[in-house]
Amino acid sequence: MRNETDESGRPAERFFVLPAGERRPGRAPLPPGFAVKARANETEGRLSVLETQLDIDIPPHVHHDADEFLYILAGEMEVDIEGATHRLTPGMCTLLPHGVPHALRNASQPPARCLQISSPGGWESFVEDMFEAGPVVMKDGHPDLGRLNEIGAKYGMEYQG
Repeated sequence: MRNETDESGRPAERFFVLPAGERRPGRAPLPPGFAVKARANETEGRLSVLETQLDIDIPPHVHHDADEFLYILAGEMEVDIEGATHRLTPGMCTLLPHGVPHALRNASQPPARCLQISSPGGWESFVEDMFEAGPVVMKDGHPDLGRLNEIGAKYGMEYQG
């Protein structure tokens, strides 16, 4: 077993119970619609688990290294993958394999919420980098793909125009 560390360099805890509504601490504050439930350093890099709210549509993108699994908790979303659109409702899930471009759209009010599991882990670090960058990741109310690609490069993420 590898000896993973947290952001302060201390050994990461391998067992924890996370109370309802709580999130794992990280290096950057995330908005209310995002909660890290398990960090890569807590799972020996195997996976990351986040609860996310789809406040804006996510343009076509590809994860070159990580598989992404979404389980819909509330609301509805649409997933575009391989030329087809799939509508997901609470209780449904999808596996988005690495290397396959996909896009996500909210299809309800309030916005869809889902449990997102990414393997291997590290997705939470991309999300923290994105929110640390602040408004520069948006341009005219839409994601700035160039800026997102700069941030996502080290995580194997590529947004497509």
